[in-house]
Amino acid sequence: MITINGRFFSRRPTGVDRFAYEVLSSINDLIGASDPAVRGLSFKIMLPPGVTPEQEFSNIPTETVGRSRGQLWEQWDLSRAVPRESLLLSLCNTGPVLSCQQVVVIHDAATVKMPMAFSRMFRLWYRVLMPLLGRISRKVLTVSEFSKEEIVSAFGVPRDKVSVVVEGGEHILRIPADTTAIQHFGLSSRPYVLAVSSMAAHKNFQLVLDAISCLGNLPFDVAIAGGANSRVFGVAGMVDCERVKWLGYVSDAELRALYQSAMCFVFPSLYEGFGIPLLEAMNCGCPVLASRAASIPEVCGDAALYFDPHNADELASLLLRMANDTALRAELAIKGHARAAQFSWERAARQILAALRE
Repeated sequence: MITINGRFFSRRPTGVDRFAYEVLSSINDLIGASDPAVRGLSFKIMLPPGVTPEQEFSNIPTETVGRSRGQLWEQWDLSRAVPRESLLLSLCNTGPVLSCQQVVVIHDAATVKMPMAFSRMFRLWYRVLMPLLGRISRKVLTVSEFSKEEIVSAFGVPRDKVSVVVEGGEHILRIPADTTAIQHFGLSSRPYVLAVSSMAAHKNFQLVLDAISCLGNLPFDVAIAGGANSRVFGVAGMVDCERVKWLGYVSDAELRALYQSAMCFVFPSLYEGFGIPLLEAMNCGCPVLASRAASIPEVCGDAALYFDPHNADELASLLLRMANDTALRAELAIKGHARAAQFSWERAARQILAALRE
């Protein structure tokens, strides 16, 4: 029996929650197809009280356990409810430290490597929790070779205990594009550059503002989609500029339309365990400009143009080049499609299932 930690269903999805949802969807499909990868395995999702997944997993039953919510539910109620003979799968960084029969996915070591991007209480909790999880878990999974080295160095997890699985981006193609979004967000009159993420400080959106300041009279707009959680990220990432359109939280249908209509996608992050938006953009045929940092070159390969995340002039030069070179944009779109095809959520699910069997 594989018991799945369903705490992530209780919050609005972030990147790590997207990972968990898409992996479970792929496992659900593999069960429905009687795929050999799931042969002999059974699954159950345990949920906090009052939490229901937005989409039913027809082949994976759910069970509500405990009375608490949040960390207390995960650390106490969940650990008590998991059957002794079951293996717990925690997909979103955290898990109960009382459950030794556990495989946990730790996506990165950002709370140690980029402390300015997180609130003090969140950093303190992760500094305690991550080494404990790394020590007690049967196996630790992460999403890039970069993150593997970060987790080993930051949390003291033995290297031979950590395995790498991929992520995907093809989910963005499942929902038809909401083409009214372009008009709704005021982006129909001029070309625009798109950026997508939270407003955390390590996402480095200030670089985009500095870059457009170098360009004077812009031949394009800049649209930034995504939300901020001040309880997790503090206020360090909140920046303001009248030359940038802050779109806030957008639906997948709106996001697909934004990718497909953008002049290019810019990803200025200083630190990423993986970077799902990069694959989303590539799947939608959107040319990518990406920071030369962390796991980003590992994900993008030769399908992006790179810039120093501390050099606004370099990014400004690339933005102008993209605006003036339609052939370059077309070349990057083709390379992006080819690169994105090397990643998928089904592949991630199969890798996780192999780790569970191991």
